[in-house]
Amino acid sequence: MVNLTGWHDTIIAPVTAPGTSAIAVIRLSGSKSIEIVSQLCKEKKLEKKHSHTAHFCVLRWEGEVLDEVVVTIFRNPKSFTGEDIVEIGCHGSPYIVKRIIEVCVLLGARPARAGEFTQKAFLNGKMDLAQAEAVADVINAETRAAQRAAMNQMRGGFSIKLSELRERLINFAALIELELDFSDEDVEFADRGALNTLVQELRNETEKLIASFRLGNVVKNGVRVAIIGKPNAGKSTLLNALLNEERAIVSDIPGTTRDTIEEVLNINGILFRLIDTAGIREHSTDLIENLGIERSRVNAEKADIILYLKDMTDATDNEMPWLDAYKSKVIPVGTKFDKWKATNPEQHLNASNNPVSAKDGYGVEQLKELMFEMVVSDQQQIEGNIVTNARHYEALKQMELSLKNIADGLNSNISGDLLAPDIRNCLYHLGTITGQVEIDRDILGTIFGKFCIGK
Repeated sequence: MVNLTGWHDTIIAPVTAPGTSAIAVIRLSGSKSIEIVSQLCKEKKLEKKHSHTAHFCVLRWEGEVLDEVVVTIFRNPKSFTGEDIVEIGCHGSPYIVKRIIEVCVLLGARPARAGEFTQKAFLNGKMDLAQAEAVADVINAETRAAQRAAMNQMRGGFSIKLSELRERLINFAALIELELDFSDEDVEFADRGALNTLVQELRNETEKLIASFRLGNVVKNGVRVAIIGKPNAGKSTLLNALLNEERAIVSDIPGTTRDTIEEVLNINGILFRLIDTAGIREHSTDLIENLGIERSRVNAEKADIILYLKDMTDATDNEMPWLDAYKSKVIPVGTKFDKWKATNPEQHLNASNNPVSAKDGYGVEQLKELMFEMVVSDQQQIEGNIVTNARHYEALKQMELSLKNIADGLNSNISGDLLAPDIRNCLYHLGTITGQVEIDRDILGTIFGKFCIGK
């Protein structure tokens, strides 16, 4: 649970990664930030310096020289947290960082909790909750696509549009509530036609955002790709070809791969988490191999994409009926095309098999493009507003239900007192996305608890 007590305290933490480096940065935020650091370099009179200025200082405490540093001052309200901020750029010795923080704590600061700087920014109105959550996504972005999506949200993203629609809905809600006060007089203050238009606009926006979550989840967390096939179908060889390195052991002996091997491949800014599984055959007396086969089936079930490999040179490599349940996510791949072509020079090739020759690279790039297109039909979608946060997705689903109820009520010409509860529900779920309504402290604790200490 988030601790909101003491959020007016002056807090301190390193904002650069732990370990030895040339430079480290320590951040203080709070009303005493400038006063505390001023006591360590009194000759600079930092309390009189302007905002957004940097100063070379020698930090001293009780005769001890702590370090030669650069102190940067950001005065409220024009700072990240909306409070006075001081950032100390010191040498990157872990001892120096620790010692400076110890002295600042003695002078009245306290160590920051995880995410507390961003939490202060949210509580002081410097950003809404959706933007605050995006800060963590920016820090953790592993690809350009993930970084773009997070930066778009941090700068306002869809929350700006939703906030605008929410304000318009609030105006209607006020008129509906006013009607309740005059229920005996049978009057309508809220224009039902205009309300219907707004509700439809909200439904359209909500539906687009909900639909974007599949892409958003892919951008943020990557795509699970299970490589499935019978023993010796070329799964490990294909994995190596996709990665362009010898990651998996390749052998002509069936059953060489006993356990899953996971690697990450970046295709056009999307992470594909490749899972090379044990070869699947119907009958095996090897207990370890059977465990690997069972794990392969589980991975296929959980995967977003299944690359189903069939050896083009093996006429006995028949279908796996159990894969029929996952047809929508299966990409059939014909392996060992080079060997097949050598013995079938005149035979027509069925392009739907997506033939590849992992040894000479034939078809590998085309397979990558097919995998990308399967999850991102239009790369331009990444540039727009997409939902990457599961909490936002659930709130949008609740909004969708409330909006449907409102629309149905308007079409049925029901009274304002029956419309009001659904309008309130819609406003509540809209507000939970951006933090415009009071959020349960446990939810805030979960959100900011995922941040690093210095953010």
